[in-house]
Amino acid sequence: MNISERFLNYTKFDTQSAEDSQTVPSTSKQLLFAEYLKKELEHEGLDDVELDDKGYLYATLKANTKEDVPVIGFISHYDTSPDCSGANIKPQIVRNYDGTDILLSEGIVSSPKKFPELLQHVGEDLIVTDGKTLLGADDKAGIAEIVQAMVYLQEHKEIKHGKIRVAFNPDEEIGMGAHHFDVKKFACEWAYTMDGGDVGELEFENFNAASAKITIKGISVHPGYAKGKMVNANALAAEFATMLPADETPETTEGYQGFYHLLGITSNIEQAKMSYIIRDHDRDRFEDRKRFIQKCAEEMNAKYGEGTVEAIVNDQYYNMKEKIDPQMHVIDLVLRAMQEVGVAPKVRPIRGGTDGAQLSFKGLPCPNIFAGGINFHGPYEFVPIQSMEKAMQVIVKICQLVGGFND
Repeated sequence: MNISERFLNYTKFDTQSAEDSQTVPSTSKQLLFAEYLKKELEHEGLDDVELDDKGYLYATLKANTKEDVPVIGFISHYDTSPDCSGANIKPQIVRNYDGTDILLSEGIVSSPKKFPELLQHVGEDLIVTDGKTLLGADDKAGIAEIVQAMVYLQEHKEIKHGKIRVAFNPDEEIGMGAHHFDVKKFACEWAYTMDGGDVGELEFENFNAASAKITIKGISVHPGYAKGKMVNANALAAEFATMLPADETPETTEGYQGFYHLLGITSNIEQAKMSYIIRDHDRDRFEDRKRFIQKCAEEMNAKYGEGTVEAIVNDQYYNMKEKIDPQMHVIDLVLRAMQEVGVAPKVRPIRGGTDGAQLSFKGLPCPNIFAGGINFHGPYEFVPIQSMEKAMQVIVKICQLVGGFND
């Protein structure tokens, strides 16, 4: 089975996670795919294949050398975004892409005018959607690359390597992927998440992240007799939103710039609920942003009465850079591997986060390597087959280089 066939098989499974769920994993359908993966890993000859009751899957590729080689790992998540349907995915392959518009389905076009990154992959074979669901390359492409690399290493025993651990987990898309990851069981000196975007991306800086849940209490009174009595939670929610800087949102920022992002509002006159995420690469500015949200709530309460607005802010993850900086050999290794397989490295900060950020703070240094997908979380998502193949080659080369083995 080649890497594209493996990935296409994975897209048959709906593994969408759910943010408001109280279960682990957040959706039971994720376990169906985990069971499939478990059988696949066993079939492909990996050892110590174990799926726990929370949907975390671990396996081992045994060393084929007697040298004392560090144990390393590769990790990907199998859930897809809650923001776009992952059911009934109908992938299509555009062979030898010519740089023109791609008709996904009637009336739905993926155009390089809107998505100029398509032009970076002219001449390649693109796996796209039918325009009605996401594709799931985030992060089933990463899984396909890891599994294919383990198969390749078993088929090419002349490539010497140490013990390699792999792991696949649920619920990364809702920020919970690393929460139940058993770092002690995984037993690696360091690892890599295969969860980045376009070819060459290597990331070991990410946002510090928090969530903010805003609850606004109103008072409903007949509008004909409302003067001095009604407190309209709808209007207060709109007022709260305008208190945050208009130029510090995802659509107005880039690079290292942080933001406040309003995910959603549910409201009526009596109550409004607002969900925000807070992001910043700089830890001090991150703490300032959290305090600013609380200050806005306090100002609203001073204006409309104590208890009108409640802001609950919870940290989600932190910038892994502070954990990676003391161990830069983990990065140098990837840079060398990319160069040796003909990939130009693109070291850049993640405007988001990965399981690797949380794992790094749990004692497992875990930078993020490209998986090849582009335009994640929507119907215009695509992944070039050649990008997945390059990612697989990088994994193989890392395994070879870790023990000082080379061609």
